Amino acid sequence: MARTVAHVIVDALEELGVQHVFGVVGDALNPLTDAIRTSDDISWVGCRHEEAAAFAAGAQSQLSGTLGVCMGTVGPGSVHLLNGLYDAAKSHAPVLAICGQVPLSEVGSDYFQEVDNDLLFRDVAVYRATVTSPDQMPRLLESAVRAAVTQGGVAVLTVPADLGDRELTDDRPTRFALDRAVTRPEDPALVRAAALLNEASRVTLLVGQGARGARTEVLRAAELLSAPMVLTLKAKEGFDGDNPYQVGQTGLIGNPAAAHALDSGDALLMLGTDFPYREWYPQDVKVVQIDAREDHLGRRTPVDVGLAGDVGATLRALLPLLEDVPDRGHLDDARKRFAEWQEGQRRLADPAHEHRLTGKLRAALDNRDHEIRPEALAAAVDAHAADDAVFTSDTGMATVWLSRFVTMRGDRRLIGSYNLGSMANAMPQALGAQLWAPDRQIVAFCGDGGLSMLLGDLMTIKTYRLPVKLVVFDNRRLGMVKLEQEQMGLPEFGTELDNPDFAAVATALGLTGIRVTDPDDLDDAVRRAFDTPGPVLLDVLTNPEEVAVPGKATVSQGWGFAVAKVKEMLPGNAD
Repeated sequence: MARTVAHVIVDALEELGVQHVFGVVGDALNPLTDAIRTSDDISWVGCRHEEAAAFAAGAQSQLSGTLGVCMGTVGPGSVHLLNGLYDAAKSHAPVLAICGQVPLSEVGSDYFQEVDNDLLFRDVAVYRATVTSPDQMPRLLESAVRAAVTQGGVAVLTVPADLGDRELTDDRPTRFALDRAVTRPEDPALVRAAALLNEASRVTLLVGQGARGARTEVLRAAELLSAPMVLTLKAKEGFDGDNPYQVGQTGLIGNPAAAHALDSGDALLMLGTDFPYREWYPQDVKVVQIDAREDHLGRRTPVDVGLAGDVGATLRALLPLLEDVPDRGHLDDARKRFAEWQEGQRRLADPAHEHRLTGKLRAALDNRDHEIRPEALAAAVDAHAADDAVFTSDTGMATVWLSRFVTMRGDRRLIGSYNLGSMANAMPQALGAQLWAPDRQIVAFCGDGGLSMLLGDLMTIKTYRLPVKLVVFDNRRLGMVKLEQEQMGLPEFGTELDNPDFAAVATALGLTGIRVTDPDDLDDAVRRAFDTPGPVLLDVLTNPEEVAVPGKATVSQGWGFAVAKVKEMLPGNAD
């Protein structure tokens, strides 16, 4: 029996193991959503905004390592997918976006809602195509899926409104052939890398997401080289917990121990990372970089030996060539500095800190109203969240507090918009994560600005009864922008947010809302949020003047901050 274009697509997604398709229904998608309606294996998840749908699909892809799928109907419906798809592309997450189009006979006539999807998605997609005949199926679908999975990116398949219910004349089965090769460099390159590392006396590791599948090999390399391990944010998952070599993150969200470990070494071994901030790389050191993507080698800092290959396979070949370094001075110094920094952070996160002398002195400068410190909120969440919780975080200060106070112990997972740096990602990513793992605890670190940007999809969480825990850092500010302005010597401007009572909004929408304004109530409120069945929004009013000191604060940043504070106190913020 002949099948329609829509049924070919849905049957193929079933074959691939896709369980959820996210989107907003619309005319051009009607044949496809009707095919999903009759599917036994795929569920349609109707979001309130297509951007949320794309974020949710990308989250599922990142967590599962398989294909995520979203849909947007003709014109604006497809345009709204764009930001979430850019996040997937920057995260190298395989996502298939199926987009509607005007009837084929009207393409090119400036028809109502017509948008050139192939042009629109040109920059974000590794593959894009418009179906112009049923006989192109399933070939175009196979090409789209294969490109998304093998290249780790977004594929966009556009289906005009009058083609979805057309039957194929040649109804052959789909064939995907998605097995990927694991490669490593040739032996001469490994010998050069080993010689460079063996000649060094103080090696530091910079470890990224691309090394997460090679934890055993990475730890062995650190052991042999007596090397401190600096983590990128995306490497917290996999290397944060139970790791005697790690010293946290570098960069603006990082700490002084990590910065010192990089700057005091004489060799740097980069493993599966494309850490983008050039100013945080050490100068005048020898560099070996291992990365599966050859175009990543040397593009952030000059590299002496670049090894293109899978991190695990490459290290397994490299480790026998490395000499054991008995002098642990470099490692021990970095770990001691990291422990001292962590102890200072723990004191700051202790609610009792405000009542001690040092806490009172600091509060007189930056927390005169004795509001809840965001550090205390993040630490409380870390203490009460499950050891297999999945965390998402909004870009900005919410990510800073997560990076410093939440440990990826046990089987915890972590995703965020850490390459694109979008606002509003944490809540829709949590939505996708909860559907992917219905029995696991999903915790979203939401900024108040990010949450309010896609607030409507709280209703999606309610509709599908998803027991996500939304932790809102409600400082009534675009906090990261405020900090950026002040570090430049500019007074705060345009960052203040006139927020509602988010807990009351959640309650009105059918979720459990909990609002916390008193530091003494914080721990009990966090515990209650996790103990409450179903979706919970925890709205915590945090100190808007909190400053996250970077790992390597500069004199110019400090001076800029002082100048900004003076300007903010002057009438009218005068220059």
